[in-house]
This record gives sequence, C-alpha cells and structure tokens, in this order.
Amino acid sequence: MQEVVRFKVFCLERYKYVHNLKGSETLRLFKQYGVMDYIESFYDVLHTFGDRYIVADIDEFIAARQTG
Repeated sequence: MQEVVRFKVFCLERYKYVHNLKGSETLRLFKQYGVMDYIESFYDVLHTFGDRYIVADIDEFIAARQTG
C-alpha cells in the first residue's frame, strides 16, 4: 500500500512539473476529476510506464471526464 501512496505522489509531482502548476492547483484538479482513484485502480499497469506516458494518460483521463 505504501508503494501506491508513493506512486500517487510521484504522479502528482510530475504532472505539476510538466504543466507548471502549483501543488494546490494540481491536487484540486486531481480531486475534481478523481485522478487519485484512477491511479490507485490502475497502479499495477501505470507504475510500469515512464513519466511522460503517465502524464499524457492523466491528461486523457481528465479530458474524457470534462467532455463526458
């Protein structure tokens, strides 16, 4: 379980860095669209990919929730 928490923090930090956001902005966005639950649900797959893929995947996840 601790590795999942660490991975969530990693994803949040990478997303924040790539999109030049503040931590609070990123956390609000993740909460708004359920990104943390998504990361936890798909941890087994997501943690095997690189950070660029993960950020792009999160972007797609958020975009899908914004339109749907």
